[in-house]
Amino acid sequence: MSAEQVIALVSALSLAILTPGPAIIATVQTAFAHGRERALPYALGLAVGASLWCIAALGGLAVLFKLHPGWFAGMKILGGLYLLWFAWRLWRASTRPLPQAAGGASRGFWGGIALNLSNPKPALFYAALILSVFPEPMGAARQTLIYGICLATELCWYALVAVLMSTAAMRSRYFAAKFWIDRAASIAMALLGLLLIANH
Repeated sequence: MSAEQVIALVSALSLAILTPGPAIIATVQTAFAHGRERALPYALGLAVGASLWCIAALGGLAVLFKLHPGWFAGMKILGGLYLLWFAWRLWRASTRPLPQAAGGASRGFWGGIALNLSNPKPALFYAALILSVFPEPMGAARQTLIYGICLATELCWYALVAVLMSTAAMRSRYFAAKFWIDRAASIAMALLGLLLIANH
């Protein structure tokens, strides 16, 4: 694996992670509302969930979707419905007092995995990225190395966002405008879900 390929892989993946989407919106909102104790496990879950799509891409996910386009369409619809459910919960929570920040780490972790597994955008992105950066056949050792780089990149960015957004200064600003921030995040998440369903 050349240095140019590694740089291309990390750069493209970093841009994709930081582009506003369901995962980043959910990470920021979780950090604001629940603090670092919940946000870091959630970020870890998001990274692991996204990295599973990397494994799928390395295993030939793009080929599978081309052979069975109906599977991909169904996955997009289910993913959109999950995002709508997530948005509905966030909308309802906007009028409720905040729960305690501590606790619920495992639910945060599994919730992060569920969110990124329900979103087919990482699946498409990884399939296209792997094929474009590494068009040649690869052995198990190289695939493992690629997966490790992708997982480390996902972990780095999601954890960084979770830590930065859960600082006392950021959270105090959130508390002052919780209703409007939660409603805006809910609307953004719902729009992303509707787009997934509409474009299936």
